[in-house]
Amino acid sequence: MSRIAGAFENNKAFIAFITAGDPTADFTVNMVLEMEKAGADIVEIGVPFSDPIAEGPVIQEANIRALGGGMTTDGVFEIVKKVREKSEIPLCLMGYLNPVFHYGYDRFFSKCQESGVDGVIIADLPYEEKAEADEVAAKYGVDVISLIAPTSEQRIQMIAKEAKGFIYLVSSMGVTGVRSQITTDVDKIAKSIKEVTDVPVAIGFGISTPEQAANMAAKADGSIVGSAIVRMIAADGEAATEKVAAYVKSMADAVHSI
Repeated sequence: MSRIAGAFENNKAFIAFITAGDPTADFTVNMVLEMEKAGADIVEIGVPFSDPIAEGPVIQEANIRALGGGMTTDGVFEIVKKVREKSEIPLCLMGYLNPVFHYGYDRFFSKCQESGVDGVIIADLPYEEKAEADEVAAKYGVDVISLIAPTSEQRIQMIAKEAKGFIYLVSSMGVTGVRSQITTDVDKIAKSIKEVTDVPVAIGFGISTPEQAANMAAKADGSIVGSAIVRMIAADGEAATEKVAAYVKSMADAVHSI
């Protein structure tokens, strides 16, 4: 069983996101380990990019800070290697096609395998162009995680049938960021996905409270939280560790209570 599959085996999964290198690489390594201790089942590590079109202001600014601090794609792989020295938590990279394409598919996914990356989420990779990356990733045992958006209605089952690892169900239209309410009928979308695949479904975008996390996990197999964590790090920098760990614990406890 893969590490990702194992995260969903016994309960709903809480997935936490952090931007690599914000504010430093060492902080990122430590924060991943602390989030695991706090109950996170999977951690997504954001690969900083200059034009993260799916991100709201919070994560956009984290990307700018990380790039300004010298974070690179190779630096992200070094972070993963250091986490792997102490942990077997499932790790997924989240980023954009441009850096992956310029790095080279074969070289990129080879480095994923070498460093210990389990899955890769490429936010701007259309389903129609996914096969090329998927083929190379499969060679190195890395899952390319599929995203399904509320606008994907005519293609939901087509995308779901070929999904690997887990499916990232986008809860809301627009970009990432905290939302007071999530009004999309994610329950209907999740049920449509479940008709064609057993691959777990995790819901992300806009989740920020334990109540929201539990509610979304109840409709699927897990919840994903990013902007709320990144915002705490933006406010407190390297002093944010305890606050983020306590927040992750509250979110993970809520999800695991379902």
